[in-house]
Amino acid sequence: MIAELNLNDIKGEESASLDAWSTAAALAAVTSRQEIMVAVRPTFHNPALLAKQAANIDHISNGRLSLNLVSSWWKDEAEKYGVHFEQHDDRYARSAEWLTVLDNVWKKDRYTFSGKYYNVKDNLLFPKPVSKPRPPIYAGGESEAAKELISSFCDGYVMHGDSPEIIARRIDDMRERRERKGLPPMQFGVSAYAIVRNTEAETRRELDRITSIKADSPGYKNYEQWLSGTQLEQQLSLQDYAVSNRGLRSGLVGTPWQVQDRIAEFEKIGVDFLLLQSSPQIEEMNNFAENIIQIVSA
Repeated sequence: MIAELNLNDIKGEESASLDAWSTAAALAAVTSRQEIMVAVRPTFHNPALLAKQAANIDHISNGRLSLNLVSSWWKDEAEKYGVHFEQHDDRYARSAEWLTVLDNVWKKDRYTFSGKYYNVKDNLLFPKPVSKPRPPIYAGGESEAAKELISSFCDGYVMHGDSPEIIARRIDDMRERRERKGLPPMQFGVSAYAIVRNTEAETRRELDRITSIKADSPGYKNYEQWLSGTQLEQQLSLQDYAVSNRGLRSGLVGTPWQVQDRIAEFEKIGVDFLLLQSSPQIEEMNNFAENIIQIVSA
């Protein structure tokens, strides 16, 4: 997944942060199999113009683009880039209109919409996306407003990391919401930070290294803003923020056999995919591939 942030929320505002959409276009051109999931925030994009941009990247990738809808949380970033920042439920009301416009201009010609946040008249969008009926749309959130929006408009629910027991309850809840609305089943994904090592001592050293964020670190102010701008089911620790999206709570930390067993637990409860994190990324991805993917696939 490609995060859409104009500032770096973990390492601090003066650290580098790549533009999501030009990065997605570049990756679409030089890859052939990977799904390219790009985060998108309605407050930063007109929906009809984003639909055009995304359709173009979907063509470059030959139908491999998907979107991860994020209803924003970072007030300072919005103000620094001249974007209006709204309160929690207003952001989700905007997202509902945004998704309505996006879906319809992808599927219809001469589409017209008039709402509180967006207006389009007699829209024409060519070419339409390669993906049919549209590129998949994922979203996450734990508030009631978020879960109602996602169960109504999206194709997949992506969750912060947590134990299989907690994730199973969230999956059951979203399945029930979809059934009540008469909508087809959706996919489920979970964030997970992977640390795969041969010994407990090696695992502990790496865990200490990646959770070294302190209250005086560059990203701490952003952590506080994130907490104030979201509605989460559980209180977070600073360690949770160090790897983003509560990735450590998924428990993909330990020996190859322990991590394989944990992944099997998630698969059993209905998780379709994992949003893996690691650092340094290339080295740890290779390690995960060698110790988990190749062994499981053998």
